Parts: sequence; structure tokens; C-alpha cells
Amino acid sequence: MDKIDIMSMTLSELTEFMTGRSYPRFRAGQIYSWLHQKFVGSFDEMTNIPKNIRDELSAICYISVANIEKKLVSRYDNTVKYLFSFCDSECVEAVVMDYHHGRSMCISTQVGCKMGCTFCATGRGGFVRNLSASEILSQIHAAQRDLKIRISSVVLMGMGEPLDNYDNVVKFLNLATDEKGLNLGARHITLSTCGIVPRIYDLAELHIPVTLSLSLHAPTDETRSRTMPINKKYPIEEVLKACKYYSDTTGRRVTYEYALILGVNDNDRDALQLANLIKGTLCHVNLIPVNPVEGTGYAQSSEKRIKNFQRILADNHVNATVRRTLGSDINASCGQLRGKHGK
Repeated sequence: MDKIDIMSMTLSELTEFMTGRSYPRFRAGQIYSWLHQKFVGSFDEMTNIPKNIRDELSAICYISVANIEKKLVSRYDNTVKYLFSFCDSECVEAVVMDYHHGRSMCISTQVGCKMGCTFCATGRGGFVRNLSASEILSQIHAAQRDLKIRISSVVLMGMGEPLDNYDNVVKFLNLATDEKGLNLGARHITLSTCGIVPRIYDLAELHIPVTLSLSLHAPTDETRSRTMPINKKYPIEEVLKACKYYSDTTGRRVTYEYALILGVNDNDRDALQLANLIKGTLCHVNLIPVNPVEGTGYAQSSEKRIKNFQRILADNHVNATVRRTLGSDINASCGQLRGKHGK
């Protein structure tokens, strides 16, 4: 698209943009409020902006909108899954989850994914493109408008690898946490990565206190490389070193995601090896019974096996919880997002 993505601009960038066209500085603040607090989808809705300014902006800029193509609501737990489309008709999925502490939203950062993790549905369709900062943000706007709620926490765990779309994700973080915009606390944002080591160091240096969540899923390079190809480039030792640096630099606890797959990574030895890898560090483990994805051939560990795995971690002073599965009847759980029309 040749037009300018106005919603991806920070307030300072928008101010420079407006004053460069000889408009008063205060107009930038008004427009920014319309975009990031009132969530308008067109310039015509900006009723306190003169028509000549709206017409000029409409001619040279566009506002990112996540259009709701499909909406599914779980009959069990009120989880809502959206299929969103953007101006080029590409689609992503996002999920709103209902917790006792508020509504949390799992959003996407890419159309498709390059990482090829064998237990995940997203990568099976290949990679199409990165999402802009405004497209990432617009998923939250669309859900809040549709459900008439405020999203209280966000996890970047949907389609795509956030650190593979680093620049746009960082701009999203700045926009989402701006008190004059969405005003979402950075500590209420979790960024999940499969372990792109250089970008973990880069993110640490920004001192944005988001929670870093590493998709670990195996205690050895041999097993992790079979299920997560990224491990061949950035093996476990390098990834854990980067995560420790992130924790030391930001003071934030790192979360390790561990999908338990029957007969692959769920035996007692795996649990003990995992404990030895991370005990003594500022961390938490999320144990995730792997969710069914057509074509993977993977099955969930038994409830007894999951509890035993958790017990071994606890006995070795590693705090671990078993993630509650939400939206299972609408394929809205971890690893199940595809971003496709139809079934």
C-alpha cells in the first residue's frame, strides 16, 4: 500500500508529521486520541478535526483495521476466537480468554510463521508476511469494540514469532504502553519466543519490563532440535544464557513454556534434566498438555504423567504450574491457530 500507516506512528512521530504540513501541534494529540483511545476506523469519525484536514489525511494515510471475518465462542469457558482480516485480505487468528483477574488476549504478530515447530498448526501453512505495529494493535481494538470490554493483559503468543518481527513488535509495545494511548502496563504483556538469541539481548537493552516467555519444550538439544528447528541455530545453552541476561537486566522473571508430548519429552528423566537446567534462576515453568493438531501425530501426556512431571520439578525447587486449557472446542488453545477461513 502506498499510503502512510498513521496508526503505527508514535505521538512524537505524528506531531512531527502534522507540523510538517503546517497544522497546529494540538491536532496531532487529537488524532492520536481518536486512533488509540476511541479506536476509530476512518478519518470521517474524527468529529473535532476540520474537514480539510480529514480529507488530506484520508488521501495520503490509512487506518489499520482488524476486520472480524469469523467469531467463535466456546460453550465451556467463554473463550472467544477471532479470525481477523486486513486490507490485503490476509488473515490471522486471536483469542480472548476470561480469567478471574480480567480478560487476557492472545494476539498474532505474523501471517504464518517461519519457525516450523512440529507441534504447532501455524507453521504448517508457511510464512506470508509480518504484521505492522498497527495491525498487531488493531486486534486488541477490534476485540474491545466487539465485546465492549477492556483487555487487561496481552500475550504475544498467537500466530508468528514476535522476535522475527522485532521492529514492528517493539513499536507495538511502545504504542500499547503509552499512557496517552491504550495505556496497557508493560508488566501485563507477555512476549513469547522460540529463542532468537540476538533479539533477546536487544529486547533486554530496551528495558521495557514485559514478561519474556521462552518456548523451551525439551531439556536436551537432541529432542528440542527434532521438534523445534530453531534449536539447530540457537541451542539450549545459548538460549538460556540469553534468558538469564534478560532476567538480570530487567529484573523480570522468565517463563519457560513446556508442551508435554506423550513419549517425546514427558518422562521422569526429562523432568529432572529440565530442573537441573533452570533451577536457581528467576523463572517459572508453564506445563502445557500438548493440544491436538491434525497431521502432527502427537498425543497428550496422561494426567498422572503430567502431575508426576510437575512433582519432580517441585522436588528440585522449580516452580511449575499446569496451564488450564481454554477454548478447546473451538481450536483456540496453544498451537492450534491457523488463520484460515473454513473449518
